[in-house]
Amino acid sequence: MFSTQFLDLPPLDSASGTVRLPGSKSISNRVLLLAALCAGTTTVCDLLDSDDTRVMLDALRALGCGVRHHDAAVEITGLGGHPPASHARLFLGNAGTAMRPLTAALALMGGEFELSGVARMHERPIGDLVDALRQLGCDIQYTGVQGYPPLRVGRPALKLDAPIRVRGDVSSQFLTALLLALPLVARQDIVIEVVGELISKPYVEITLNLLARFGINVEREGWSKFTIRAGAAYRSPGEIHVEADASSASYFIALGAIASPPGQGMRLRIEGVGEDSIQGDIRFIEAARQMGATITGFANAIEVRRGAWPLKALDLDCNHIPDAAMTLAVMALYADGTTTLRNIASWRVKETDRLAAMWKELRKLGASVEIGADFIRVTPPVQWNAASIHTYDDHRIAMCFSLAAFNPARVAVRIEDPKCVAKTFPDYFETLFTVVQARAQDIPVICLDGPTASGKGTLAAELAHRLGYHYLDSGALYRVTAFAALRAGLELDASNESAIAAMAQTLPVRFIGGRVLLDEFDVTDAIRSEEGGMNASKVSVLPAVRTALVALQHSFARLPGLVADGRDMGTVIFPDAPLKVYLTASAAQRAQRRHKQLISKGIPATIDILRADLEARDARDMNRATAPLKPAQDALLLDNSGQSVEESVAQVFEWWVARQAIGKS
Repeated sequence: MFSTQFLDLPPLDSASGTVRLPGSKSISNRVLLLAALCAGTTTVCDLLDSDDTRVMLDALRALGCGVRHHDAAVEITGLGGHPPASHARLFLGNAGTAMRPLTAALALMGGEFELSGVARMHERPIGDLVDALRQLGCDIQYTGVQGYPPLRVGRPALKLDAPIRVRGDVSSQFLTALLLALPLVARQDIVIEVVGELISKPYVEITLNLLARFGINVEREGWSKFTIRAGAAYRSPGEIHVEADASSASYFIALGAIASPPGQGMRLRIEGVGEDSIQGDIRFIEAARQMGATITGFANAIEVRRGAWPLKALDLDCNHIPDAAMTLAVMALYADGTTTLRNIASWRVKETDRLAAMWKELRKLGASVEIGADFIRVTPPVQWNAASIHTYDDHRIAMCFSLAAFNPARVAVRIEDPKCVAKTFPDYFETLFTVVQARAQDIPVICLDGPTASGKGTLAAELAHRLGYHYLDSGALYRVTAFAALRAGLELDASNESAIAAMAQTLPVRFIGGRVLLDEFDVTDAIRSEEGGMNASKVSVLPAVRTALVALQHSFARLPGLVADGRDMGTVIFPDAPLKVYLTASAAQRAQRRHKQLISKGIPATIDILRADLEARDARDMNRATAPLKPAQDALLLDNSGQSVEESVAQVFEWWVARQAIGKS
């Protein structure tokens, strides 16, 4: 998961391949609660691993449920109708799918409970649910602002003889919470009456479908009256599989509709959910088809490719796909006219006020946008702008705006706080980068060159981490090549030049957290030895090996970007890199650094000898015939003799940000 301050998306071109989606958040948290309310153990397969499900699992543990992770499944040992732990303080983050149903269940079972969340959760209304529960005699008190969490729940004096009235025009989660909890006390028929038009009906359909899987058949009259019959009781299905998230599928369906196909017959395949999904957001497929996408549905997969281009503008009532409709708002940027999305008032009470947020962020990109109480109207940009998208700690804003990177103006898009996707899809951006393609010249590369012991490796690794970019230690590649060749039984001489070069072309090497991995084996210490350095020198004089390693180094330039350190990154390997930095630390300062490192490892050393060795190495590197050590003509010089690593990273980071033509949020 990217945990950087921001993530810059370069211009993207095409998309193809296969995406396996994570489990549905809506299904996952419903299933977890239902399993907790049953007797015995329920095995939940393909559960979403995200912030929202983690807070639900933590809450269930605190209430006395057994929670056991077993391979890719989670086993929940339920309460079986028995009272939960009588005292608990539950922190539920920003998970409405945990806060609302847990409030209802605990209010009916009784005890002493406190339910709270992050600041935004305390701004999300819950008054209509509390009012409905109080009709039943539940004891619920607000400990902050009236109508909003946090809450304190006590012991009820239940009255079940009259119909329970709950508003349906604010959030369907209020009705869902009642439907999930009321079977606990169904000693007689219980009737729920919905006041006003029920929004987000597909989410209530999910609830009814899952209740049936757990033995509760709810009768309904339209969408206004629901009846739970006397004697209803939860029964565990034993094992239940969680569908992939249809809301998350919307981003990749849109991606397939927007991105140019890379070749004849190529398309984007989305696995884990099909057109027969129980999730309402699967109907996003219908809207995408209306806009021009070519979509083929399968039992548990969807294939998408671009059809009409530009996309077709539409005017759509989105009550049936409230979350996925956000994706349509970004697709509208690529349409042939103005798109209007209606009946989306629920956007205002989600993780943020999504209507206001979408209005502001779409305008940054150059779109004309109008919003009202329950609609948004989007007209594509006449001129696209590079923009820094503020995400409001809202996972869906971060994910849907990633699609703006396919803009025809080829301007970059910055996603602020990308880690907010952890709420439902922690690996969203990593998944995105496995199926999208960009032109080689559009993938950003930062080159850090300099003499031995100048600190370029530490600086480059820290900078890559801060930007979320890949990292290349070019010097280590020669050491790894020598190590791999010797492991394969090849002597490091000209007689094996072709074989070593062939091996170097596809060397499976990665640099992660300061470690060097070869075939998933950590070879850091082995290649950093004095012998490793000598072996690297032997392979570096073989022309075919050098050529092969140039190609390998180019392959490290992958989305979202690369930080490469070495001695010829800016002059030979990546001459067109948009930022090149050359470190100019003095030999005296570098000798002191090297001395400190060696002494810390218990290796005796003398500063004067180290300095002489470094000066001799500098002379050899500067005068070698192939790729001599020198700054690129357009490199920025950085004398880090008196700087800490943090100061050097901050300086290069500042230079990089200044070079990006991305507006401030």
